[in-house]
Amino acid sequence: MAIKEILKFIDFVKSKDGIGNKSELIKKTQERINLTRDRSVYYSKHFAVRFSSSHSTNFSNTVLSLSVLQKYDGLPFLVCLVTPQKNIVYLANSTFLEKISHSSQELRINNIRGSFNGSDIIKKLNGLSNSPENFEELFLIHEGIGFDGNLPRLVEATTGISASGKKHKLSSFDKNIVLCAPERASNFVTSSEYKELKSDLDEKVKQYTNEIIIASLIENINIRGRIIEYLIAGEDKKLKERLTKELRSDEKKISRFATKNDLGDYTKMFSGYKTVTDVKTKIMILKSMPKAYNIDKLLEFLSKEESIFMLYFIGIEPNKIVAQSLISIFQKNLLESTIVLKHWAGRNSRGVTQFNGNTIHQLILLPNNEINIKESKNFLRELINL
Repeated sequence: MAIKEILKFIDFVKSKDGIGNKSELIKKTQERINLTRDRSVYYSKHFAVRFSSSHSTNFSNTVLSLSVLQKYDGLPFLVCLVTPQKNIVYLANSTFLEKISHSSQELRINNIRGSFNGSDIIKKLNGLSNSPENFEELFLIHEGIGFDGNLPRLVEATTGISASGKKHKLSSFDKNIVLCAPERASNFVTSSEYKELKSDLDEKVKQYTNEIIIASLIENINIRGRIIEYLIAGEDKKLKERLTKELRSDEKKISRFATKNDLGDYTKMFSGYKTVTDVKTKIMILKSMPKAYNIDKLLEFLSKEESIFMLYFIGIEPNKIVAQSLISIFQKNLLESTIVLKHWAGRNSRGVTQFNGNTIHQLILLPNNEINIKESKNFLRELINL
């Protein structure tokens, strides 16, 4: 995220507080900042913006269609509200929408319809106000989810139709097994089985080192992550061969491919342990807030005896892989920095979580699996009660 370019734009429109005329502000902005016009959207390689106007700050005007937002959702998408007294800027990516309001009853996962109003823009997310001083951190949260991650939530919030199943119900017996997960994890990370799992994954990284480095140059974090994760944990050999060929080609045009939306990428059974590992890549020079896991899927898995959920982090710098680490989700520092996105939690979902990229960075360079059993159980109780 080019925060300097965004703040430059915001400083300029704020300097025009009181202009009270949307067309005039657009004209002056175009004279100062080189933005390309695409109908009602103005954009550069750093951000996109839609100008709106209202007589008050509580505006309910229709802002933009969801299909157009989808086109620009990989960039910070700003809404600049022009009022008689001042100009206000919000982030309005799909993560920051509560629902779709206008002409939206036909909205489905496979049918992008409807528009959002100014009143649909979330003004506060996880304690952070939707204001310029928080835009960098807020956009990192959005990047970790993306449009595809937000769409099921928007469909449900708008139409009442759940696109992602239902909230997983846990019996008293299930809850007890879930709450034993931290002890299971603590035993596993000091076992020979842990070493074997780490060795297996490291060998796969070694096999595809060149392709992983090439894929790490892809700007879209979701596409980049999916490719690397599939090279390491995917089961379709022909698809891996195709990805390898496309990455090595001069065009580097990657064909679309479907992946399972499971809890993790790599499953390995041991005597006494049933492990699922989620592969996560970290570009070490970039800030990030990657999506962690779907809470209902996690609880469903951890309610099974012998279940172990691990994270395999791969640290990448330009032209080289720095290191890999295999970390429990209950690792003390990771757990403390795990973010629960509460506004995802509706009647059909407990929501999703995200990790702090700085914590992942440190665990790649200095891996450890210190687990606080008490804190881990308290965290699981919070998730169960969502």
